[in-house]
Amino acid sequence: MSLTSVLKLNNGTEIPQIGLGVYKAEAGDEVYQAVKSALALGYRHIDTASLYANEEGVGQAIKDSDVPREEIFVTTKVWNDEQGYDETKAAFKRSLERLQMDYVDLYLVHWPVPGKFKETYKALEDLYNEGKTKAIGISNFEPHHMEELLKDAKVKPVVNQVELHPQLQQREVRDFCEKHDIKVEAWAPLGKAQYFDHPVLQELAAKHNKQPSQIIVRWQYQSGIITIPKSVHKERQQENVDIFDFELSTEDMKKMESMDENKRIGPHPDEFDYGV
Repeated sequence: MSLTSVLKLNNGTEIPQIGLGVYKAEAGDEVYQAVKSALALGYRHIDTASLYANEEGVGQAIKDSDVPREEIFVTTKVWNDEQGYDETKAAFKRSLERLQMDYVDLYLVHWPVPGKFKETYKALEDLYNEGKTKAIGISNFEPHHMEELLKDAKVKPVVNQVELHPQLQQREVRDFCEKHDIKVEAWAPLGKAQYFDHPVLQELAAKHNKQPSQIIVRWQYQSGIITIPKSVHKERQQENVDIFDFELSTEDMKKMESMDENKRIGPHPDEFDYGV
């Protein structure tokens, strides 16, 4: 078990279960150094998006690293104002140019834009069939969005990336995804550190001589969730993933599950302002 530990997706592609998210990492030097330090620490999964406006720095850091491109799993996403079939194809081309790559490992529909996400996904299917992305998926899709998508999808999404942390455990989404062989990936996996003082986290951190962040990442790892904790600081990047020398017991896992309050940090997908 290490940062190279992978999960097999429904199309046979393997994804490192723990990666680095770069949301809000500033374009230029900040994101460049964050990706370089993560790769040096052994991370092999980097998650970006056109919205983050830092794809160039991500691509440059990967290009300048000693790690071969084929050993790094790169995710990017199509933003809401780029959705629609032709628009998505054009947005993907721009992402590839910014990343300085000829393919990505995973391309996601960032949010289920009403009236558009199905034709957006059709573009992803074509990009997949053309070999420009090794896998395709979705983000922030509720079960009813997924039901609608699966009616016409010819290529099943491999992942659904959603807000997921101990106070928002997304049972309904996870159950639907499990039933349909779609892996769940967590964004804001640490709950933006808003409740590290929670008694359960404090108790388990003391028991295992670990930090609250490490307890959370370990819980997600043992739950089979793909997780992408974000940090631009090398020490924190190391700390977040120092989770392979201990294990949460069944009782510990139940305690973690008791923290669920259905409490969101970001917007609910059905209440998001899509501007349409």
